[in-house]
Amino acid sequence: MKSQTDGRSVLLPINDSGSSISCLRSLGKRGVHTIAVSERRDRPALASRYCDETVIVPSPYDDLLAYRDALLSLAERPDVYTIVPHREVDSYVLGKYRDQFEKHVVALWPSFEQVETVHDRLRQAEAAREAGVTIPETYSFDEVDDWSRELIVKPRYSILTHDYVDSLSENECEGKMEVIYTAAGTEPDLEAIQETMHKSGRHVPDHVPIVQELVRDTRTEYGFRGLYDEGESVLTCQKRQVRGKSYAGGASVYRETMYDPAIEELGRAMLDHLDWHGLASVQFLKEPDTGEYKFTEINPRVWASIEMDVIAGADFPSAHWSLATGEPDRIETEYEVGAGNHLLFGELQYLWSILRKRYPAIEPPSFRTAVWDVLSSCYDQPHFDYLHLDDPAPFVRGVLNQLPIGGRSGTEMAGQ
Repeated sequence: MKSQTDGRSVLLPINDSGSSISCLRSLGKRGVHTIAVSERRDRPALASRYCDETVIVPSPYDDLLAYRDALLSLAERPDVYTIVPHREVDSYVLGKYRDQFEKHVVALWPSFEQVETVHDRLRQAEAAREAGVTIPETYSFDEVDDWSRELIVKPRYSILTHDYVDSLSENECEGKMEVIYTAAGTEPDLEAIQETMHKSGRHVPDHVPIVQELVRDTRTEYGFRGLYDEGESVLTCQKRQVRGKSYAGGASVYRETMYDPAIEELGRAMLDHLDWHGLASVQFLKEPDTGEYKFTEINPRVWASIEMDVIAGADFPSAHWSLATGEPDRIETEYEVGAGNHLLFGELQYLWSILRKRYPAIEPPSFRTAVWDVLSSCYDQPHFDYLHLDDPAPFVRGVLNQLPIGGRSGTEMAGQ
């Protein structure tokens, strides 16, 4: 292990999410040398004034082992002290090859057993039951014999690799997969579901999705976020998703910090049961009729809306660094309730979904009301993932990536 000296660096495998920019800004402002790692040169985060160094590596979705080797080579640098996972594939690689990485850096991320559990939604559901946490009814697709109810089809795994499905080789990885809303009374075709779900076009016949009962209020998601050290809580925060990228929900585009003792109890129950290590976001939906929270998933990495936590005072990137470098006393554990922030492009996606998309069993809001809600919340909470006046370049790069002159391929999937 490297000695604690000045000039230490943090390795950040980044994507297009605002969380990558938030981590760079948080750690850069603290004076930590930041090394941003990506397979693309046009990532918005790479334009940040707080990005000290950029390293281009092979894409994990093209060659998973080459990506592992590139990260390991960087970890061997004497200045690199720790790595912060931003994507599911990062958690997978760092967890599976933990013994190789921890020879060189502080391994402040979950073990492979923990990653396998939360990547597999059936194992995740079983862990929730063991922890005494309520979940929506969850089945393997091939076990469902009653399609008359309102159900939702999800990928069984957060990502697909050789450890999860036999049809992929050791160096193959399937990343972003879609959730499918089904109409009650209609039994969907498994092959059609797989084709729609796997946006990369890769054929994975042995990936059998899961099916869950539809929680009526999918639009308002709740989150318990935590930084844990070998099963012990170090820093926590809570989120209420006000809007997702579609009117049916999805990735959050406007969210606010909150505190509810019930969320605290459930989130801690899950992470305590798993003896968690590192960062995690525990997600819940709320039954509108009963007010009961139901667990949906755990993200074993930096979460997309981490900028909200930082604004509120729960600075997870800085806390991660403090814990990794043996300075936990520097971590501030109080945060402001009611602090909110926006993903501007996501707000446009939300409004577009009201005009152009329809989801079974979920009624869209009035477009006029939705526009007012977006504008008024931007006025009340003028905080944004990308747009910072003291660091505007990531926002400009993000806008260019959405235009033809940005050179971004139409097949590029956000978040990868």
